[in-house]
Amino acid sequence: MKKNLIIVSAVVFGLLLMDQIIKIYIKSYFDSDEVRYVFGNWFSLHYVENRGMAFGTTFGSGIVSKLSLSIFRLLAFFGISYFIYKEAKKGKKLGYLLTFGLILAGATGNLIDSMFYDFIFPFNPCEVYNQVEGTGIHMKCHDFGFDYPVEVRHRGFLLANVVDMFQFDAMWPKWMPWLGGSPVFPAIWNFADACISIGVSIMILRYKSFFPSESKK
Repeated sequence: MKKNLIIVSAVVFGLLLMDQIIKIYIKSYFDSDEVRYVFGNWFSLHYVENRGMAFGTTFGSGIVSKLSLSIFRLLAFFGISYFIYKEAKKGKKLGYLLTFGLILAGATGNLIDSMFYDFIFPFNPCEVYNQVEGTGIHMKCHDFGFDYPVEVRHRGFLLANVVDMFQFDAMWPKWMPWLGGSPVFPAIWNFADACISIGVSIMILRYKSFFPSESKK
């Protein structure tokens, strides 16, 4: 049990470290909405920020929506951590535990952004992703030699944006019906999103071996 927990903890820590190194690098060396191609003209680093869930999805831009999402991630951190501990005590295999470790790392990676980035990085009211209508918080934006007021998002603990950067620019062949000429995967995502997606995918593919009793039912 202890060996498996140590391995899972080390993997989760390593994934979180990788996620944060990438995000801090992007925030430190990229301009907002800057694009740099990494592989050919189909895979790029595209710096954006979002207030929502994985892959830039959202269910509202208000403070309640943002706080609810961050609190959900916080509860998920404790819940999944406890679940992994209980399953390790039952003698579950390492692969099973690592699958949940991937999901834990992904949820925690995006949670760290929301918790601390407003305290680490300077706030720029001129950035589009920091401007939200209806908050009642106004700041001056200096751009193109002019000062003008903008309404900005709430800031603080659990309220910061999540950093995204990976983008596929591949397009479906034009001869394909319905999809022809459209992006294969238009969302911009981050390393944490990838961890969650891989963990969930493994769980679906190995559902019968992970949950044999449920499969029989």
